[in-house]
Amino acid sequence: MFHIVQYRPLRLITQKSLSSMCFKLMLSRPVAFAQIRKSWFSSHSLIGNKNIILMGPPGAGKTTVGRIVGQKLDCPVIDIDDDVLETTWNMSVSEKLRDVGNEQFLEEEGKALLKFSASGSVISLTGSNPMHSAGMQHMKKNGIVVYLDVPTTVIMNRLKSMKVDRIMGQSPGISLKDILQFRKQFYKRWYDIRVLCGGDVAAEVVAEKVLDAVKRYQNSELETFISTRSSRSGRSMEKDSCKYFSDVVTEGLAPDGGLFVPEKGLPKFTAGEWQSLIGATYIERAQVILERCIHPADIPASKLAEIIGTAYGENFTCSKIAPVRHLAGNQFLLELFHGPTASFKDFALQMVPHIFAYCIPRSCNYLVLVATSGDTGSAVLDGFSRLHDTDKQRIAVMNFFPEDGVSPIQKSQMICCQKENAWSVGVKSDFDFCQAAIKQIFTNSDYTGFLTVEYGTALAAANSINWARLLPQVVYHASAYLDLVHQDIIPFGSPVDVCIPTGNFGNILAALYAKMMGIPVRKCICASNENNVLTDFIRTGVYDLRGRKLIPTFSPAVDILKSSNLERYLHLIANEDGQLVTQLYNQLENQGHFQLQKDLLEKLQQDLVAGWCSEEDCLAAIHSVYSTTGYILDTHTAVAKVVADRLQDRTCPIIISSTAHYSKFAPAILRALRIAEINQNPLSQLHLLSSYSPLPPVHWGLLETLKKKGNEDHQVCAADMSMLMSHIETLIQNHFM
Repeated sequence: MFHIVQYRPLRLITQKSLSSMCFKLMLSRPVAFAQIRKSWFSSHSLIGNKNIILMGPPGAGKTTVGRIVGQKLDCPVIDIDDDVLETTWNMSVSEKLRDVGNEQFLEEEGKALLKFSASGSVISLTGSNPMHSAGMQHMKKNGIVVYLDVPTTVIMNRLKSMKVDRIMGQSPGISLKDILQFRKQFYKRWYDIRVLCGGDVAAEVVAEKVLDAVKRYQNSELETFISTRSSRSGRSMEKDSCKYFSDVVTEGLAPDGGLFVPEKGLPKFTAGEWQSLIGATYIERAQVILERCIHPADIPASKLAEIIGTAYGENFTCSKIAPVRHLAGNQFLLELFHGPTASFKDFALQMVPHIFAYCIPRSCNYLVLVATSGDTGSAVLDGFSRLHDTDKQRIAVMNFFPEDGVSPIQKSQMICCQKENAWSVGVKSDFDFCQAAIKQIFTNSDYTGFLTVEYGTALAAANSINWARLLPQVVYHASAYLDLVHQDIIPFGSPVDVCIPTGNFGNILAALYAKMMGIPVRKCICASNENNVLTDFIRTGVYDLRGRKLIPTFSPAVDILKSSNLERYLHLIANEDGQLVTQLYNQLENQGHFQLQKDLLEKLQQDLVAGWCSEEDCLAAIHSVYSTTGYILDTHTAVAKVVADRLQDRTCPIIISSTAHYSKFAPAILRALRIAEINQNPLSQLHLLSSYSPLPPVHWGLLETLKKKGNEDHQVCAADMSMLMSHIETLIQNHFM
């Protein structure tokens, strides 16, 4: 964080005389520009004695934007090319480059930076300055580095129109495009703030974006979180106990039992900003989107880049991370199963452990609790087992799953994924009990206080009740749309529908968030299996659990009756009326049902439509799609396919979320394809699938995990709160004491 400093007005001098005075002095020795700056308007307190340092490729508009920003702040503007290098060398930059060559030029340029000093100024770097490490370290000591991120194709066109035919680093056999791509790694290393700049954005608009970005950077206290159950009056009284991103990652569930949401909502991207990401990689898109959602005071851009690179690097087998595949007609599949545990949960849970390890205080141990209906468990265990050894010593995971409510392969996966800091406990109940138990434990202040005092251990959550779980899911929904544009399926701005197999409402909520951020999603189709409480609710506005019992199905990840993340969506459409949300969920808890008022139901139905799929239709869809296309859907994707077929109007593309690899559900797949009766262990089931050469290969991660001869035992306990708490204490004693 940089402190905001107010300055008293200084004597007035013109910009021209200021530049002349400053640079004559600067060339002989470093100069503190605070002593000779112009009079300061109140807006200048934005930067105080810090510099705004504009960085980007040649042609990004750094000089022009810098002048506009300087005028708006009424502060000195320094162009490194014109005001420093050419004045120092007494020749143009292009002449110097021709005289000394690339390597020596970079060194001479760096030396000039090391002799340079300024404060309270707007500084435009050269395109090659960031390639000199010592020089940039010197500049960053007193500056906020703003990266003007312009697509390479736009830069190429601009340089062509400017008749620039040579830049530093260019030589025979190396194209201008290659150099621009090479330099990106240096820009990404140094920036504090990124400003997306499309092709036709005016310099004045970019300058405003720079100022807005700097204001955000300097004011982390504006990005606070509230509970879905907090009242407006209560919020105004609780300003001293504001929650920030780091807090909500660590705490998971709000103290009042609600879920954390950003008080001012999610950031909105302009159409031009989204379009600038059309040609970007998945990792680049993730970086840009998450930077807007996570304040750099919580996670700096450089650290966030490291976390994203670790999460989506070698752990995913497909280079596109979340590829979009055409299925048939206007239907497209968003494949979310290329991670290490073969489900969409990997997108969040390869990232969240590293985010969590970065955000938590070093003075306390943490036990992360998670409830799973199948896929979350192995993804959590795998993700947290990949932490550095020092982090694993202070962070452990306990995974609760319904002992008889997951597929045999899912169960084996969770057992085999157990590591020295990660354990699984089977509960003789269903997912709803496991999830409710964790919420009850979190809101039991006597128990959590006892764990902290007695064992020095705090509890945290890794379910999608944790806000950090949702953000990576927003990325893949946005990326899927951009991929369709990039593949020339649709022009940007044309709408799509999305269809998502839905249990706990987190995945579909992330799609709704992507829509709020500017992705043209028309309708979100909520696909349920025979546990179709959400279908009834979206159609009628009545959420009714009375007399309903959970039905085990072929799609266990959506075998859920109490959808936690629905609470976040209701809070959103109720205009953040926490009292209403509290009333609804108290009624659900005490009476087993609630009903939305008419205006809220109408809002909901503008975003959502819903349908459900029987077990027979699920298996039939798997068989039909394989027979006609050779593609195998998993059982959850089959549920979504059936519902999409019924509800889509075929006036726009529909993106179906393929949330898991088919090989996680071998018995159902083999039954659907009418291959064989299954009475074998999970590993044998995978081998049986592999033996049928016409089938696509089984998931590599599943085979590798199930082949391991590691910890094959797991604890099983009754559906009893005291038993679960006893398991928690035992784990803490074994791991931390």
